[in-house]
Amino acid sequence: MRRRRASIAANPILVGAVTVLVTVTAVFLAYNANSGLPFVPSYEFKVIAPSSARLVPGNDVREGGERIGAVKEIKVVSTPEGRKAEITLNIDEASSPLPEDSRVLIRPRSTLGLKYVDLLRGESTRTLAQGDAIRVDQTSVPPELDEFFSIFDEPTREDVRTNLTTGGSGFAGRGVDLNRTLAALPQLLGDLVPVMRTLSDPETDLRGFVRELADAARVVRPVAEDLAGGFRSGAQVFEAVSRDPQALRETIAESPATLQAGIDSFGEQRPLLRQLASISDELQGTAREIRASAPTLGRALGAGTAVLPDTPAFNERLETTFSSLRELAGAPTTNLTLAGLGSTLETLNPTLRWVGPHITVCNYWNSWWTYLSDHINEQVPSGTLQRIQVKLSSPFQPNGPAVFSAKEPANGDPLPDPPTNELTGGAAFFHAQPYGRAVDEEGNADCESGQRGYPNRLTNDAVIPPQFNIATSARTPGNQGATFTGKPRVPEGQTFSAEPEGLAPKVVGTP
Repeated sequence: MRRRRASIAANPILVGAVTVLVTVTAVFLAYNANSGLPFVPSYEFKVIAPSSARLVPGNDVREGGERIGAVKEIKVVSTPEGRKAEITLNIDEASSPLPEDSRVLIRPRSTLGLKYVDLLRGESTRTLAQGDAIRVDQTSVPPELDEFFSIFDEPTREDVRTNLTTGGSGFAGRGVDLNRTLAALPQLLGDLVPVMRTLSDPETDLRGFVRELADAARVVRPVAEDLAGGFRSGAQVFEAVSRDPQALRETIAESPATLQAGIDSFGEQRPLLRQLASISDELQGTAREIRASAPTLGRALGAGTAVLPDTPAFNERLETTFSSLRELAGAPTTNLTLAGLGSTLETLNPTLRWVGPHITVCNYWNSWWTYLSDHINEQVPSGTLQRIQVKLSSPFQPNGPAVFSAKEPANGDPLPDPPTNELTGGAAFFHAQPYGRAVDEEGNADCESGQRGYPNRLTNDAVIPPQFNIATSARTPGNQGATFTGKPRVPEGQTFSAEPEGLAPKVVGTP
């Protein structure tokens, strides 16, 4: 009788050993998968960076969003520029060789600090050999979130809170005054430009004018005491007259008869004055001006009586002032500064013409400050926070903003079956309408910001195929009208620009 051959499966010890061997092999392969599977050809090169940016061995190396390798090793090396981080990258041999001008960027993979290396393949015909190094600068290593938020320390937060509180209190309830000021600024600056241009003109000789003023002060200074004495004597006369009210009343009572006598004498004086006025054109003009200015001069002399005693001390201080002013006028940079101020005003006017209607017509300035306090008043243990709502783009939308392999613009395509959960959001398409208008070319209200709708397609680019729902035109058809507290058109007298100058055809008008 033949003996039956023993089966391997019938030996429990052998089966257990094989099972343990397979398990250990699987665990080993899974543990070393980030560094590349054994016996699989790979391509290794190094990156010399200012810092490792918190990379760790095993982090992904990606190209175009696809994983092609991993970080193998990180160590510190000494270079002529100082201590640097040497990052060894191991990528699939199918992705090699790399052009010599290839670049790498260290990017965050999530908000929790996970990083990956983004490989940007170059176009050079020369390639990197095994073990060659790519040097990157600081711009390839982004700042960490904790480094960014560390600038908002307690003193900074307190200063920001103080600025917002002070600014809000200062602007609250003063919208009308601000609107009037901004409405008047273009006209004021427009009038100031020719004045500055005239002052900066060498033919104006501002330096000579200031020099002559200083000479006049110098000439008046020796007789300043005599002039002050004359005015003091006049003041004493007026003071003496005021001591006797009865005499003053009698003088006033006699004044009508005296004035009438003077009026009667004017008939006799008229021929003399006519002949005197005809002496020359200059004297005739002077006589007319004196006749019109006599009341004003009388009031000026009366007001100056009380001031003249202080004139000597003032003249002494004025001499120093005029000396400094003469030095300023003689400085070689004075005329250049005045000319630069004129150029600055000319540069600022287009900006005010564009920004002015956003404030005077659409009232955006007051609206921004009104809602700012509500926007940042979410109470937390450490103070207040900004209220925000995060909306995520669906990663399942074809060519959506969250898809790395997108080949076309986001087009609002429907989501595939099965439907995604509510956190992924809905379908999106490309929509950008910068520089919303405040008025049209005629000055009528067209407050687009915060009022216009969300068009499916609005573009003036004929190259874009019609099947794409893209909004790139800055102008929504038709006037959107005024805001709730706005005005129907630009205030009278205010210049305006319907388009920002330099970005679109300039349209300037005055209603």
